[in-house]
Amino acid sequence: MDEARLPGTPVADDERIVAHVDMDCFYAACERLREPALDGEPLVVGMGFEAGETHGAVATASYEAREYGVDSAMAITEALDRLPRKVDAVDDPDLDVSEAGFYRPVDMAFYESVSEDVRSILHERAEVVREVSIDEAYLDVTDTVDWETVPDWGQHLRDEIESTVGVTASVGVAPTMSAAKVASDHDKPDGLVIVEPGEVRQFFADLPVEEVHGVGPVTAAELGEVGVETAGDLAAADPDVLEKRFGERGLEIRRYARGEDDREVTPRGRPKSLSRESAFTEATSDRDEVADRVRSLATSVADRATSKDALYQTIGIKVVTPPFEVNTRARSLPGPVDEPPLVEEVALDLLTEFDEDRVRKVGVRVSNLSFTEGEQASLGGFEGDDTDVTPSNEQEQTEEGTVTIPEGQATLTGTWEAEADDGGAAVDDPTTDHHLDGQTTIADFR
Repeated sequence: MDEARLPGTPVADDERIVAHVDMDCFYAACERLREPALDGEPLVVGMGFEAGETHGAVATASYEAREYGVDSAMAITEALDRLPRKVDAVDDPDLDVSEAGFYRPVDMAFYESVSEDVRSILHERAEVVREVSIDEAYLDVTDTVDWETVPDWGQHLRDEIESTVGVTASVGVAPTMSAAKVASDHDKPDGLVIVEPGEVRQFFADLPVEEVHGVGPVTAAELGEVGVETAGDLAAADPDVLEKRFGERGLEIRRYARGEDDREVTPRGRPKSLSRESAFTEATSDRDEVADRVRSLATSVADRATSKDALYQTIGIKVVTPPFEVNTRARSLPGPVDEPPLVEEVALDLLTEFDEDRVRKVGVRVSNLSFTEGEQASLGGFEGDDTDVTPSNEQEQTEEGTVTIPEGQATLTGTWEAEADDGGAAVDDPTTDHHLDGQTTIADFR
């Protein structure tokens, strides 16, 4: 942290501290949250496992599944050739059950719920967060840590994500966005790689050129044709040759390989919601303890909204019950308001539905945010309104990762469905049978 730098003044490239947080095999990690017995087993998550589907692609393959050659964006037919399903191996004498794996269909609503838990932690750890997909984000922590304290900061961040949410993250820290992204991928899974100013070019030197941000397989092959095989080769390449062959993009990737990247971490527009969540050490049925935690979260969320000059029209809670059942409830107001006492009141009222349940985690959220100037809505129409309903536009679009699927097959997309529009029903019910098309739980093989 540079205490001599005045607030609002530009940050030099060698002063900026950027972290890139990338969740490890995120969809597979989410599936293991609700089915812990899948830990250590080859696991494939993707499209094409549902009844009646003949096409599809792998969205995520666990590291165990990757040992069989299964990887993201692979056609489902090829994945099954390399790693048969357990349920098929049991009935086929030509297949070895010990060399088969588990397959699960994509459950985007559940993954987004887990992602929201992670995002909440990231926003607490950094003032500036750029969310780029459901499982990765950039953080500018220049004003939070310095290069001496950033190793502890990174370790604490990873520990908090794993202990609170139950999934692992790899973190890369560097003075530039492009180097931080490469660093986060350098020691997966569960890695922490820090590249300090002056070390970026050395860090890149021996890496394959395709690891440079912005270099895909096609570009890497073309670079190989002109003798550029490593990031070090790219850094030392003649800029005129690169510009002639690749245009401005050639110069850009050369700058990245040299550690030259002046892009700043900027949020993607204004937030659509603000939330805080907190987990209990053990699931509890103590109503007072749960209510006290919700009061604290409600105060924190309302304060954040006020500090951001945000009005909110929907107040909601999340209640997670064992083993990992995610329930959300929300109530809409007649118009946008900034009323901290109301956030607590509504949250506690919604909580009463779970008075008989054991609770492992709670959260409070305000959404349908408005940042326009003007008077807030009157609360007169809210009194006595007991409708648990979320307006139809209460959805947040995420820039999810989209896998490339062979021609004629569907693409994998998803949206943030933070609350349901059916009177506050849970967006995800892990007790629902997700094992479609003959799939079974791992317990059937124990």
